[in-house]
Amino acid sequence: MTVLKSKRSSVTIPTRILRWPDVAKQIPFSKSYAYALQARGLFPKPIKLIKGGRAAGYLESEIHEWINARIEEARGGHS
Repeated sequence: MTVLKSKRSSVTIPTRILRWPDVAKQIPFSKSYAYALQARGLFPKPIKLIKGGRAAGYLESEIHEWINARIEEARGGHS
C-alpha cells in the first residue's frame, strides 16, 4: 500500500484509487462535465489502471483535495 503525506497535516493517508461510480457519489455533476473540467485543468484527471487498457481511476486524495478547495473558495478563503 502506498501512503501519502497530507499537505496540510502530518497525518498519513493511504492512497486509494476510485472508479467513476465512487467519485460520482462525492461530486454533484456528470462524468461528461467532469471530462470538460479536466480538459480545462479544473478537475483531477484519472490515471490508467492497465497500460494500454481503458480502465482508469481517480486518486481519492486528489478528489478530496478538489472538494476541500471548492469548500474553501465558497467560504471566501484563498486556495
